[in-house]
Amino acid sequence: MRAATERQDPKERERVEAVLGVLKKQAPLTVKQEKFCSYACVERFLRAEGDGVKKVAKHLRAVLSWRESIGADHLIADEFHGELADGMAYVAGHDDEARPVMVFRIKQDYLKLRSQKSFLRLLVFTLEVAVSSMARNVDQFVLLFDASYFRSPKSFLHLFMGTLKVISDYYPGRLHKAFVIDPPTLFSCLWKGVRPFVELSAVTAVVSSLDFEDSLEDGYFTSLLRTASFRFDPAAAKVGSCASSRFSFTVSHLNSLKPWYLSTTATATRSAVVPTSSPSLIGASPLNARSFSFASPAARSTSRVGIAGAAISRSIPSTPSSAPPCRPRQPQPRTPMPSFFQSPAALFSFKKEGRLSRAERERESFLPFLRFYRRPYDESVYRANMRPPLSGLISIVSHHDQLKQRRNKIQSLPALTAPTKEQRPPN
Repeated sequence: MRAATERQDPKERERVEAVLGVLKKQAPLTVKQEKFCSYACVERFLRAEGDGVKKVAKHLRAVLSWRESIGADHLIADEFHGELADGMAYVAGHDDEARPVMVFRIKQDYLKLRSQKSFLRLLVFTLEVAVSSMARNVDQFVLLFDASYFRSPKSFLHLFMGTLKVISDYYPGRLHKAFVIDPPTLFSCLWKGVRPFVELSAVTAVVSSLDFEDSLEDGYFTSLLRTASFRFDPAAAKVGSCASSRFSFTVSHLNSLKPWYLSTTATATRSAVVPTSSPSLIGASPLNARSFSFASPAARSTSRVGIAGAAISRSIPSTPSSAPPCRPRQPQPRTPMPSFFQSPAALFSFKKEGRLSRAERERESFLPFLRFYRRPYDESVYRANMRPPLSGLISIVSHHDQLKQRRNKIQSLPALTAPTKEQRPPN
């Protein structure tokens, strides 16, 4: 702690000490409160509230009283055994910047069965687990809120806005990014209406998981057996071709993007001799003879003989690999920029080239956290990564330790000997 304070600027150190001095004048701080009001915590409050010393001290005092009322220092995992078993709220891991990533999968029926205070305690417990897992140089976390379990947009908006208010009021400067994934219908319209009045709306994004179904950014997702079975394995495939009377299927290792291609055989493209029992089929190839047999008499009577007398066969579309190369399109004349004198509205609505929209920027910002959303939940791993006392009273004791404890108990008991004749009771 001393090394951290020496690196601070003298002005920042004076402001931190001034805030701590005001807090101690109001009421003496307990040991846990002094541990909570560290230099890094006071600096974070100063960045969020500004340079007002009294304002920051008042905010810190309100946070300390709120933590004492809710019992934030006494929350343990044993209180939320049902929620942890279902994976409703947990820390999925850490991103590239060592920030903890929290995933919330709250169901809509959970609020009907439990009170609002129960959800608040679960939220604070998850936030405390994320804060306790931070490194020394990290002071922010990421929130992924899976809203696919909600059917009512109004109820989810109420829950989500309450979550953001708790974070902004009692964990200022902690939220790096918040993502709402697969919200219910009409949630986007409601969010646009309340967005200007939400303090953390600038770091909140709404995304859809359907936009990332074809994404291969997640290494774990691509390593699954189901996804790996659909990929082409060059070692298992036999190089060569397989031809029939109509098509040819060829496998090659030269093209990794499309190692196979389908094309028509040479015999199928040539004009073949058909029985002369049907004059309308003279000159037709075996590929379209069946179609001509079901055609109307007017369609069958059309001549299909070319100028030189050779039969013209109908061309059959093949795969893009066997199709002839397309001619390059002629460059189209560029649309001139609208003039203010012609249409002022068109000028202001003109979109600059290369500038992404808000939805596209939100999708790109969600890509680094997609793997945490798809990663399966494991309660044992999550409990093992908790630091005491948050991990609860459940401890894992090996069998060797249990035997050792039993042996010590047996040795501590007094030795039992057979009674002598004098000690025997009279008959």
